[in-house]
Amino acid sequence: MRVITGSARGRKLKTLDSLEIRPTPDMVKEAIFSIVQFDLPTASVLDLFAGSGQLGIESLSRGAGHCVFVDKNPAAIAVIKENLNTCKLASNARVLNMDSIEYLKVAKSGLDIALLDPPYRNGLLEKALPLLGSKLNDGAFVICEHERELELNDEYPQLYLHKRYRYGKVAVTVYKKADEDPEKQVTE
Repeated sequence: MRVITGSARGRKLKTLDSLEIRPTPDMVKEAIFSIVQFDLPTASVLDLFAGSGQLGIESLSRGAGHCVFVDKNPAAIAVIKENLNTCKLASNARVLNMDSIEYLKVAKSGLDIALLDPPYRNGLLEKALPLLGSKLNDGAFVICEHERELELNDEYPQLYLHKRYRYGKVAVTVYKKADEDPEKQVTE
């Protein structure tokens, strides 16, 4: 597993040997970052269910201003910190060892991009998405990586479906935060 592009391009990232941690394949990672490439510079990013931190680190490498990494596994937190240091990106990161759903209940608003890649088949996306809208800036993106067979709702509070993608056994569902001004809404 490596950083694809940006300031930390080519750096190898460590991961945990765990059935719950699945590194995002490079093809899926490229697709995710092509969606947000113009919104990423200086963005405030959340890597929820961070695992090894690869999605948040890729964001920082590509110019995000700041990233909060949240994971409840202490071993994952240690790997995230090591990966941030290896990539020389620790100064733009905050790493929190706590349950991701509990974090959403107490988090402040102001996020531009939220990356959610929880363990599969645990219902965690369905719990997280209703809590996320109030934490986002208008026009923010929420990118959910999940098992192909999971069909998420088209809408959650303050979030609407932007696009769905499928890559083999993996699916990516993208939401946008609704603008407060209904005249600014983009329709497909």
